[in-house]
Amino acid sequence: MKLENELKLILKKDIKEATNLQLYNAINELVKKKAKTLSRCEGDKKLYYISAEFLIGKQLGKNLINLGIYDDIAQLLENNGKSIADVEEMENEPSLGNGGLGRLAACFLDSIATLNLSGDGVGLNYHYGLFRQQFKDNKQYEIPDEWLKGKNMLRDTKVSFPVELAGKTYYSHMYDLDVIGYHGNKNTLHLFDLDTVDSSIITDSINFDKTDIAKNLTLFLYPDDSDDAGRKLRIYQQYFMVSNAAQLILKEEKEKGHDLKDLDKHVAIQINDTHPSMVIPELIRLLILEGIPMKTAANIVSNTCAYTNHTILAEALEKWPQDYLLEVVPQLMPIIEGLDYVVNVAFHDDKELSIMDSENRVHMAKMDMHFSHSINGVAALHTEILKHQELKPFYDIYSDKFNNKTNGITFRRWIMHCNSELAHLLDETIGNEWREDESKLETLLSHYDDEEFLGKAEQIKYNNKVRFAKMIKKTQNIDIDPNSIVDIQVKRMHEYKRQQMNALWLIHKYLSIKNGETPARPLTVVFGGKAAPAYYQAKCVIHLILCLQELINNDPEVSKYLKVVMIENYNVSKSEIAIPAADISEQISLASKEASGTGNMKFMLNGALTLGTLDGANVEIKDLVGEENIYTFGKLSDDVIALYNTSSYHASEYYNGSALIKEAVDFITSKEILKLGDKKMLTDLQDNLINKDWFMTLLDLEDYCRVKETMLQDYENRDRWKRKSLVNIAKAGFFSSDRTIRDYNKDIWHLNKGE
Repeated sequence: MKLENELKLILKKDIKEATNLQLYNAINELVKKKAKTLSRCEGDKKLYYISAEFLIGKQLGKNLINLGIYDDIAQLLENNGKSIADVEEMENEPSLGNGGLGRLAACFLDSIATLNLSGDGVGLNYHYGLFRQQFKDNKQYEIPDEWLKGKNMLRDTKVSFPVELAGKTYYSHMYDLDVIGYHGNKNTLHLFDLDTVDSSIITDSINFDKTDIAKNLTLFLYPDDSDDAGRKLRIYQQYFMVSNAAQLILKEEKEKGHDLKDLDKHVAIQINDTHPSMVIPELIRLLILEGIPMKTAANIVSNTCAYTNHTILAEALEKWPQDYLLEVVPQLMPIIEGLDYVVNVAFHDDKELSIMDSENRVHMAKMDMHFSHSINGVAALHTEILKHQELKPFYDIYSDKFNNKTNGITFRRWIMHCNSELAHLLDETIGNEWREDESKLETLLSHYDDEEFLGKAEQIKYNNKVRFAKMIKKTQNIDIDPNSIVDIQVKRMHEYKRQQMNALWLIHKYLSIKNGETPARPLTVVFGGKAAPAYYQAKCVIHLILCLQELINNDPEVSKYLKVVMIENYNVSKSEIAIPAADISEQISLASKEASGTGNMKFMLNGALTLGTLDGANVEIKDLVGEENIYTFGKLSDDVIALYNTSSYHASEYYNGSALIKEAVDFITSKEILKLGDKKMLTDLQDNLINKDWFMTLLDLEDYCRVKETMLQDYENRDRWKRKSLVNIAKAGFFSSDRTIRDYNKDIWHLNKGE
């Protein structure tokens, strides 16, 4: 009754009479009210997690779960003829991130607060995020994502800092978001903005004047960097983020009465990929202004900062031309040049180790590695590749800095919220301790032969497929059979993730069905993800998938056996519906290219079986569940690295040497597809696969088709499949972000837990 009365007081009307929007706003206010009663996580040392992305997803449901009142609110609404799902739909999806990097940062903030560790996130308040994806003429189009319209969870702090960009001073505006821990206290996500940002400069699609910094600085995440203005804008954004972060840190330290010479004793800074790298020279610069000599300041900052590497892809390890930095952040260049001088003296001008190269580019990752005290990869295989291949010169001199921190996901969102039926079944079967101690999931193994549990879990999977089918029917008017096998590949569109390989298998399957080889059970193949606006090849892959979707779904001979769905504007909310519905989790990146992946963990936790290469965290999934409970294929990372090193992979040899591969690749420009698509895009994609194929799609295609067919056949042994699914759920505890954060804290941050 207490919750009901509180809600009615805010609504000023009966719950039955309120609209879903009124209920959303009222419950939102209730959450804010309860959040005010929570204590802040405190400790002698505080973490600042700086990241260009925080893909936080909708906040209402997560906050209700962490406050321990989700089920009560859901029941209260149901008693009054309302639905919690309908109310949650009223919330705009925060557009503060794009892919795994940002989702990881969001999971980490949740776990830091849950573990009662003092740690805040720092990022930017993008007005339109990356973009809202629209499909038209079987192509991706980008439009602004106006997520800040209406009420949201952001709190205006009125805090502002001066930031000098290209000789002009801009004044930031800090907005805060409470990060509520599970049954615990709270931390904060600080998002910096500029009051002068003006959406009227957007001309069409997501194009705008990239030179008008006062109006564009926080408009979009990752502005198009295909020209000089776009590349410079990224520097403007990154410096704006880290300068605000550094000033906030020093402000809070002074308020606590700490001597700035002891900064590393009271502050830990985690640099999430290279986007926040300029925090190192900026913090040194600010400490010098406080009267601390440069050498001392550099030592303090090195002992304060830690660097997470998320990729081995060269284009993601940022290198900024010195001229750009001199134009945008001239105050940093003396610091960077000084750091480079120190490195060159220490290592006798070894150019592999220099921060500045012969082309006058500043290597952000190299600066991070020299002037931080920790360098971590995000999966066991990834870290080994960094140590012995990609970053070997640095491992040779800083072996004590290197460590692995395998990524994780928060169970609060990725099972308790998105699959509450399964979460409650786990409570009923093994008790609810797993919700706060992820290792308890392993006790599910004692129910390996529990027919009652297996039957209930299968029914829940079916219910989730029905829910997913309803969403796709409502949003895209595609009919899906809930009795079909649901095979899902959802992630950022990139050639190394090889959505194009899945599309080629789809062609192969389509042609097989046309040839009379009908599958034992209908199959629904699902894709989802955005291609960066300037990433032409990824857009070509989306185009092919959308053409196949139209071709296959409208073919009466094939569509009763095979359906294709490319989820439009894939985001956290849609993933929360898609992931629990999956039977097959597609994790098919080229071995050695995916640092970790976290989608693989979410699918596993929800009972899907992995179809994947031995790449990223797939390796650890295989080690945990055993070979019989995962389906792996393809060349190993050492083989792939050797092919790159010797330039001995030639896609045309695979194309000409395999009837299966040739038939699938040729079909890209068949009359059936050309009738639906853009000839140039399809031809360019086909030519790329035959003559370049940098991420070796054709290398693994035959093995992928073989193993996938085995997987589909194995699905028909329902008892065996259900047990495989159980093992995956039971072994998912290792991938809790709570475990990851405990590892970060133990080995890197050393935060004192507040009481």
